[in-house]
Amino acid sequence: MSYSCVITLPSSLNASISAAHRPWHSGKNKTRPQAKRNEQLWRCVEGCGACCKLAKGPSFATPEEIFTDPSDIELYRSLMGPDGWCIHYDKSTRKCSIYPDRPYFCRVEPDVFLSLYGIGKKKFNKEACRSCRDTIKAIYGSQSKELGNFNRSLNN
Repeated sequence: MSYSCVITLPSSLNASISAAHRPWHSGKNKTRPQAKRNEQLWRCVEGCGACCKLAKGPSFATPEEIFTDPSDIELYRSLMGPDGWCIHYDKSTRKCSIYPDRPYFCRVEPDVFLSLYGIGKKKFNKEACRSCRDTIKAIYGSQSKELGNFNRSLNN
């Protein structure tokens, strides 16, 4: 299974973006954090790819608002194809061609959310779910099969 994730939080969360430099992630599989009772656990849904649309529009934070390291901004921009989608996202298969070696900011993990957005582990699941919903709605629409699939995956 190959998922691809470049999460860009809506600009309303810009105030919580941290200023730390982030290294590339090791790529090791991590176990999903345990959810509290009635809390939905974030999970990526195969075949979505909404987060791979890097040019999402004015309601989302820009790379300059997310990253403090100019090399992160440069890398993010270098991944953006002329149509706004990541150059490594295969639209026919809806998979990332560099998934095991993708940059750290393409990973929806508690440590990445803390580093990029200042969102701690206690709020990770809630914020990751909200961020994915917002991104899916912006890319595919609020009545899309992708949003339905995402919501169903959280209820399983």
